[in-house]
Amino acid sequence: MCGILAVLGVADVSLAKRSRIIELSRRLRHRGPDWSGLHCHQDCYLAHQRLAIVDPTSGDQPLYNEDKTVVVTVNGEIYNHEQLKAKLTTHKFQTGSDCEVIAHLYEEYGEEFVDMLDGMFAFVLLDTRDKSFIAARDAIGICPLYMGWGLDGSVWFSSEMKALSDDCERFITFPPGHLYSSKTGGLRRWYNPPWFSESIPSTPYNALLLREMFEKSVTKRLMTDVPFGVLLSGGLDSSLVASVASRHLEETKVARQWGNKLHTFCIGLKGSPDLKAAREVADYLGTVHHEFNFTVQEGIDALEEVIYHIETYDVTTIRASTPMFLMSRKIKSLGVKMVLSGEGSDEIFGGYLYFHKAPNKKEFHEETCRKIKSLHLYDCLRANKATSAWGVEARVPFLDKSFINVAMDIDPEWKMIRRDLGRIEKWVIRNAFDDEKRPYLPKHILYRQKEQFSDGVGYSWIDGLKDHASQHVSDSMMMNASFVYPENTPTTKEGYYYRMIFEKCFPKPAARSTVPGGPSVACSTAKAVEWDAAWSKNLDPSGRAALGVHDAAYEDTPGEAPAAIDPVADNGLHQAIGESLVKPVAPATAV
Repeated sequence: MCGILAVLGVADVSLAKRSRIIELSRRLRHRGPDWSGLHCHQDCYLAHQRLAIVDPTSGDQPLYNEDKTVVVTVNGEIYNHEQLKAKLTTHKFQTGSDCEVIAHLYEEYGEEFVDMLDGMFAFVLLDTRDKSFIAARDAIGICPLYMGWGLDGSVWFSSEMKALSDDCERFITFPPGHLYSSKTGGLRRWYNPPWFSESIPSTPYNALLLREMFEKSVTKRLMTDVPFGVLLSGGLDSSLVASVASRHLEETKVARQWGNKLHTFCIGLKGSPDLKAAREVADYLGTVHHEFNFTVQEGIDALEEVIYHIETYDVTTIRASTPMFLMSRKIKSLGVKMVLSGEGSDEIFGGYLYFHKAPNKKEFHEETCRKIKSLHLYDCLRANKATSAWGVEARVPFLDKSFINVAMDIDPEWKMIRRDLGRIEKWVIRNAFDDEKRPYLPKHILYRQKEQFSDGVGYSWIDGLKDHASQHVSDSMMMNASFVYPENTPTTKEGYYYRMIFEKCFPKPAARSTVPGGPSVACSTAKAVEWDAAWSKNLDPSGRAALGVHDAAYEDTPGEAPAAIDPVADNGLHQAIGESLVKPVAPATAV
């Protein structure tokens, strides 16, 4: 992953402003420690911090067209760049970078080329001929991007909030699948797949097609000129990624460069479910397996740094980001710069345990659509920023555009959990890889119950976080939480503790508004909480909160501090303080 910063239309074009932009760009250097670049054209600046994965020797950024009138700074990977280059026969390429194709596509097709890109990306492109610019983000939001506005009328874009939060009056999360054009002055959605309307598909389940599309998705992500590996938790999703990658590795260029033995990585507390399962899968596949342990205290000690890097106060995201953050540091120390990971499967196939309670296929499908649309706020944010904190790039095969189109076109009746028919969560993908003649995985791994990453690293991890938060957040702090934090009021001591750290790192109101809220159980959206009346009394995002479903479910509702004051039913006190304190928060996905 790289880090990009673009500042366009600044009033101050002094050397001091240039120095300031370089200083802000350095805040992204963890994302791209290999090289730094800056292009300045009048009152426009495009900066780049590079993590060299493809063409390490000549692919430094910003990148240009032939006469350097089009400039682009990109974070991402374009997996079909060779096919796109073949269409641009009249263009001369200066580097071997997969991202250079963006500048030439713009020359050829104007602003309408983005849907041609197959990959993950966030980029800003400046056309110096008329000083117009565009910014775009990939379909699902795998690569992060923020947009801000300065008091001087300038427009800012950055891979992370920390590079623009101090200098922008207001900033937002750039929506995935969208493009911003300075010519129109607004955002428009370029990604318009059939499933986005949430209408119920009727295509019959085709196991072989689903398998074929996933194998293509994994193999195209083996495009790298540096050592790589797979994050292997031992659960279904990461195990399938590892199995397919190991099966096809010999066919790739990277195998000729770095050998045909796949490296896999796992982290957990000693004795955790993930460590045991991952070791078994690694032995079965014959990978070079690296197992890392951490203690609850080591995780707690890293919390402030984790929250600074991932830029959220969402409870489950922090729980899962911390071990991933610690593991990424170990991975980088081994000389590995890219990893494949299993994010996205649970959203596409309804893998979270609360999907057991989906009342019908319509609500099941609509919930999967909601989950995919909000991935950029949760699992994509975690996977990208927790790894990028140490200069490691995470690629996610389940979030391939073509694969999603096939998977989301399946009649959701096939995805429903039907114990009477022997169908557990994610049965359609499990069955697709259940090959008796040439097995991809051992049966008990292929059909292992879903474990959320924050649970699978060891149940005592979450319990330890709750205990730690209870020591730092008093009952009186919780009683007044809605006055201190009227927007997305924390409802638990753990949530309050994370919020305090976040506000210290990012104190502006615009920062807290980039984080969604709403009730959740076992990673559900607020809407899905309605599926079971008992869940409203057990609002914890851990998979163990899926009472009656998880094998190690909480026996009782976890004890919590006194609830924060309801900002609507507090005898009018908030109205006396000001209407801004009672602004309702729209329900959002909580992962």
